[in-house]
Amino acid sequence: MTTPPLPPEIASLRERTRRFIRESVVDAEPMPGGRLDQDARDRLQAAAKEVGVFAPLVPTEYGGQGLPIEHWSPILQEAGYSPIGPVALNCMAPDEGNMHMLNLIATEEQKKRYLAPLAAGAVRSCFGMTEPHPGAGSDPAALRTTAVRADGGWVIDGHKRFTSGAVGAAFCIVMAGTPAVDGAPQGATMFLVDMTNPGIRVGEAIHTVDRTIDGGHPHLYIENCFVPDDAVLGEVGLGFRYAQVRLGPARLTHCMRWLGLARRAHDTALDRAGKRELFGAPIDSLGLAQHLIAESVIDIETSDAIITKTAALLHSDPKAGSAMSSVAKVHCSEAIFRVIDRAIQICGGDGVSDGLPLAQYLNEVRPFRIYDGSNETHRWAIARRASAGRRAAVQAGDQYRGDAVVGRGGGA
Repeated sequence: MTTPPLPPEIASLRERTRRFIRESVVDAEPMPGGRLDQDARDRLQAAAKEVGVFAPLVPTEYGGQGLPIEHWSPILQEAGYSPIGPVALNCMAPDEGNMHMLNLIATEEQKKRYLAPLAAGAVRSCFGMTEPHPGAGSDPAALRTTAVRADGGWVIDGHKRFTSGAVGAAFCIVMAGTPAVDGAPQGATMFLVDMTNPGIRVGEAIHTVDRTIDGGHPHLYIENCFVPDDAVLGEVGLGFRYAQVRLGPARLTHCMRWLGLARRAHDTALDRAGKRELFGAPIDSLGLAQHLIAESVIDIETSDAIITKTAALLHSDPKAGSAMSSVAKVHCSEAIFRVIDRAIQICGGDGVSDGLPLAQYLNEVRPFRIYDGSNETHRWAIARRASAGRRAAVQAGDQYRGDAVVGRGGGA
């Protein structure tokens, strides 16, 4: 893994993270397809705290490393080299995205009640956005869960699904539609809902191919769920705006973590290709294998570059960074899948067995083309922004270039 020079404190954190993942975490990985048990999770998180790599994205006042967003990638890629690395470091979805948003939006009392224990790894959380059809999925505007004013608070009703991390979570950040009330606009509002609230219930499990997110992706039923006024996260009616605060960086951290796993798969393929022989020569000396290896290097490096650019934009211009995170999400989710798929091909039959973890890696990264907005939805948004940007440029005086010139060139 090559990166531009890093500040000394970031380089030191990266090296400590690299050693911790490779020396302590990799050996604790469950068998492919298995889940990390709670005792192992607690032990690894305690060890991460001991060596000073725990909660890299969390502010130092909450026990984290206070890593600035422009330097997230080198650390999260090291964490992602193991599928359980982000869990061990407490930078795994959905907790990582929730911590980021709570730090930016929550009141001091909300931070004390929700962010502090989440940052310490004492509890887990979930984010209630996705709903059964025809509710919100890739189109947030289809939100059907509602919240209405009641004496001293709100009553929420709705049905969520793919609520990642819900089983065993201490609280959920629920997105619900709210009417125009008390001077606030009609829109969506985020609510902090304790999972002990009698109005919220974890329902049927949804069995997916990925395994590393604690708490699965179950249905969530919210019925006559009363929450007090201080459960509102941010301001009433501004939930969609806050969702972008969460989702832009969260898409990018998925890219970072999975790129680390792609590097692991690529290392596995390189080791295999350098040792195994075919037709009397090492596999990595054969043209077909070299093509696969070179394509994976290109996918890794282009993903790394677009992640770096997006992270810098999220720091300097969050609106532009959020837009660029769509580009990064589409590119990285597909490139990372290709890298792991090629690694399986190079490793042959063992690649699709549980003797190597590559097939499970493919299962882990495949849903990313759907999670956090399908790639097709992101492409639609990317194209709309590109077209609108070009129209604006032409209206501002840039030369229109879409008309053919009659008579250009010579002819007999």
